[in-house]
Amino acid sequence: MKKLISLTVSAVMLLSPFAFAIDAPALKLKVDAVSAASEEQPATETPKPAATPKPAAKPKATAKPKATAKPKATAKPKATAKPKETSKPKATPKPAAKPKATVKPSAKPAAKPAATAKPAATAKPAPKVTAKPKASAKPATVSANVYQDGVYVAYGNAYSKGTEGAKVTIKNGKIADIELLRTSPKLIDRDARNNYSGVWVAYELMKERLLGKTRESAAKVDAVSGASRSSNGWKLSVDRAFVRALQVKPKGVVYFAGEHMGVDPEGKYAVFSTYDSAKLTGVKVYPLNSAGDIIEEKAFTPEQAAAVAAITPALLAKGTAAQPTAGLEADFKAAVNAFWDAEQNALINNTSKYIDGFYSSYGTARSVGVERADIIIRNGKLVDVKLYRLGSNLLDRGTTAYAKVVEANAPMTAKLLANGSYIANYDEKVDGISGATESSHGWNQSVERAFEKALKVPAKGQYFDGKFAGVDNQSKVLLLVDIASDKVTGVTVSLFGADKKLIAADKLTDEQKALVAQLTSGLLDKGVQFADIAGQEALSAAAKAALADALANASKTQGAYKDGTYIAYGDAYDKGTNQAKVTLRNGKIVDLALYRLGMNMVDRGEAAYKEVVKAIPQLTSEFLAAGTREGVQEVDAVSGATSSSNALKAAVDRAYGKAEIAEAYKAAYFNGTYIGVSADKSVNVMVTVKYNVPVKMVVYYLDDKGNVKANDKLTNDEKAVKSEIETPSYDSLHKYGYRAAAFGANDAQKAISAKAVEAIKAALESAGK
Repeated sequence: MKKLISLTVSAVMLLSPFAFAIDAPALKLKVDAVSAASEEQPATETPKPAATPKPAAKPKATAKPKATAKPKATAKPKATAKPKETSKPKATPKPAAKPKATVKPSAKPAAKPAATAKPAATAKPAPKVTAKPKASAKPATVSANVYQDGVYVAYGNAYSKGTEGAKVTIKNGKIADIELLRTSPKLIDRDARNNYSGVWVAYELMKERLLGKTRESAAKVDAVSGASRSSNGWKLSVDRAFVRALQVKPKGVVYFAGEHMGVDPEGKYAVFSTYDSAKLTGVKVYPLNSAGDIIEEKAFTPEQAAAVAAITPALLAKGTAAQPTAGLEADFKAAVNAFWDAEQNALINNTSKYIDGFYSSYGTARSVGVERADIIIRNGKLVDVKLYRLGSNLLDRGTTAYAKVVEANAPMTAKLLANGSYIANYDEKVDGISGATESSHGWNQSVERAFEKALKVPAKGQYFDGKFAGVDNQSKVLLLVDIASDKVTGVTVSLFGADKKLIAADKLTDEQKALVAQLTSGLLDKGVQFADIAGQEALSAAAKAALADALANASKTQGAYKDGTYIAYGDAYDKGTNQAKVTLRNGKIVDLALYRLGMNMVDRGEAAYKEVVKAIPQLTSEFLAAGTREGVQEVDAVSGATSSSNALKAAVDRAYGKAEIAEAYKAAYFNGTYIGVSADKSVNVMVTVKYNVPVKMVVYYLDDKGNVKANDKLTNDEKAVKSEIETPSYDSLHKYGYRAAAFGANDAQKAISAKAVEAIKAALESAGK
């Protein structure tokens, strides 16, 4: 109990002084972006990155990325340390600080000044050339002045599988932070593991190489071997982000020269628009299938072919002013929206008021619950949205919500996406759904607030005005908090009963009524610093935690984690694995279930080792009390169940890793050991991930009770499949670690390997970030 109180208080102490005005800078959480991507085979050459922004820095330098072949060492993740060589360029910032001294500082980086003159000659002709270019290093000198600090999103040239992008924070002319994107054809960043395998290790290597660089030095960064296309696409994106950051844009240059992609919010059409620096030169139009993938021309239906034939010349001639052909109004509307999106991606001066990325917010709260919307914004448009109806405990009700609200979710989602850019003129709110008017209004309000979180220039105030709910992470207290002009103007306290349902006001005992009155008065008067009520310390702590939760829900700053439920696993061994099902809200654990699974991935329940059975409820209680990612790792392992305790702690940490909006370490897989099982639970495969890449696999065959069959009980065909999959890969990507397919010398082996492949895919899903 002590732990809960101290943690809750420490989490909210920074909210002081509270009384009536809110002063809570600690609740400002990091603004961030979307998650990972899809990729296809490398190989098309990137269009000279710097050619687009002629005026800003010597574009020809960006063509040099062809030296990318060198980092073959980087293909092996072990070489991840090497990118730290990129820290050397940190010597370049100094010259920028003292322009007149740029020639002298160039000698300093050589660490041994006396030797630098001659070794410079030995350093191959390059240094001599660099001595003169120091005069041309003027761009570095003035970089802090020519670039406007801020966050800029830009994309490389597009192709049928999507494109590369970068979300770049520029400060004083350098890259202060960066998130690399690999998009799907819908131009939404996806999980890294859905990409071409060569890109998996490239994310972190390229991030390390680009951090801290100026525009000029970023252009000279080596590409990652095996991911040269994506590496150069990221460099081009970075260069374009710098151009967008220019305070004075180059005269006569309107577009980034190249092919740019756009998709309409409803996902009906993709448009590829080609531009030179001043005008549109070509248009290609593709329908999208239900999975969001581009349908190639050879696969067009007659109807699709006719629509594309009508839309393409109209877009080329008139752009967004293209007029629809009779009978194709819906197709034209979607294609025009996609063209607009492509044009925004191509414009050097993109005037969107919003920072692209993921944002989440809440509508007006009631005692019965509240609505939440998770959205993705691109070019100021809503391009993806998920709507939730939360109960009084602020957990998603899903299909258990009021039937009309459940029915309203899909059509409301469709309306919001069809309206796409409505937020720019919010008077045109999406009409509510009959029978779910209140929830429709809450969803509209949630989306509006999420857009406000995305503003490049933040709106005034730290909190939205309105009524917001807050619940402690163990669902003891519900608060409805009224906020106006960053002040708490009212607090309503409700208590949950032992059944986890709210106790109606007229059902409270006299003691509970007195307690509610004390909590209400204390929260209004002192906020989270009100003194604990004697004998009710736990409930006092819960009320303070609920207030912190309500303020986080009201905050105009996006948090670091996505709310929701995440399933993750600890390291497996030849008896099974441990699983954590973690529900997060505002980065706090608000619901948790822990399991010990057998080799068949079925919960062992009471059949597990008795010390583990005893440990699970204790760990569940302590993890909830700890409440945070860091707090869970401080929980002591349970004696007699140390391995499972540590595995469950790892599982919780990995659940947080899945919830990160801006991933601390962007990779396809978590390191560790994971198991998966075939659909019929007859084949188990254990996969070891090292350097975030699957490197080793072990096959187990199971009986109908989920026990591992002894080797001498296996058929020759089972042994053949096992041997093939277990052949070592020497710490490089396992041959079945990417797009595994069935194999075999006969039908029996093909059938067995098909089940093994199911198990491999399941194990990789468990390991996936």
